[in-house]
Amino acid sequence: MKAIGYIESQPIDAADALIDFETQVPVAQGHDLLIEVLAVSVNPVDTKIRQRVSPQDQQPKVLGWDAVGIVRAIGDKVTLFKEGERVWYAGDLTRAGSNAEFQLVDERIVGKAPTNWSDEQAAAMPLTVITAWELLFDRLQVSRDAAGKDVRLLITGAAGGVGSVMVQLARQLTGATVIATASRPESQRWVTELGAHYVLDHSQPLAPQLEANGLDDVTHVASLTHTEQHFSALVEMLKPQGRLALIDDPAEPLDIMSMKMKSLSLHWEFMYTRSMFNTDDMIEQHLLLNEVAALADLGRLQSTLGESFGAICAENLKRAHQQLESGTTIGKVVLSGFNG
Repeated sequence: MKAIGYIESQPIDAADALIDFETQVPVAQGHDLLIEVLAVSVNPVDTKIRQRVSPQDQQPKVLGWDAVGIVRAIGDKVTLFKEGERVWYAGDLTRAGSNAEFQLVDERIVGKAPTNWSDEQAAAMPLTVITAWELLFDRLQVSRDAAGKDVRLLITGAAGGVGSVMVQLARQLTGATVIATASRPESQRWVTELGAHYVLDHSQPLAPQLEANGLDDVTHVASLTHTEQHFSALVEMLKPQGRLALIDDPAEPLDIMSMKMKSLSLHWEFMYTRSMFNTDDMIEQHLLLNEVAALADLGRLQSTLGESFGAICAENLKRAHQQLESGTTIGKVVLSGFNG
């Protein structure tokens, strides 16, 4: 089968930063689904792994943690899917990724893909859907009913992949007031269209903007990027006993002692925890992907597909990595199909 990977961590402009190669089709066992990959999207984790993790045994490492595909074979313990079903998933960091014609994925982290979305629209979403859902409901513990009406949720970097989904989930499934941050006019328009009640410019001090919108504080914060730059302001803006959750890798240590007087809580979200540690509740990702697919089919969610870069091959994936590393992407970059 065709696959794309790398044999040495290099800058993306290196000629062999990503390469096309041929390898054997894997065999499904246990809870595994063998999935024929139809479309993939590219996430910041792809670029980080490429830059930081060296392949083992001189074998190319296959990236890719977002995909839509068709189940072509199942392991002997599979109960959730049948051959021929169209699925979506974000995969497992400890296994080969989706930048290949076929991939093995545990059924418990796979959902049935939305029927009303194209392969490209669906491939843009799984990783960010899982991250946003777990942030909102598992880490920040925002209520999914009218009890959430007193929640004032601040989402920093809301125009990115995770933020774009989180704004929508918060508006569709909770009663929270959603306050998004975005710095560019096009980013601000995007999050407004997705449903944010208020939009702040994170290139400027946040607290005065919050006050200017008639808000005294926030009860929950999802910090999605540059947490170290905004941390003091976020602590200042949070209501006593509020919650702050983050997904990025702060470049500087955070002064968590500043949270003590308000009894604030700090939470990390890493959507690969369940698959990496084979947790007892792994199936929660299967369930949430199915629920989000149902919302999509009802027209209650918008895909965050941004651009399509053509076929799944090394050349196009290199362009996608370059785009993400530029830090100017709105929506997700998606590739579909294999040449030849």
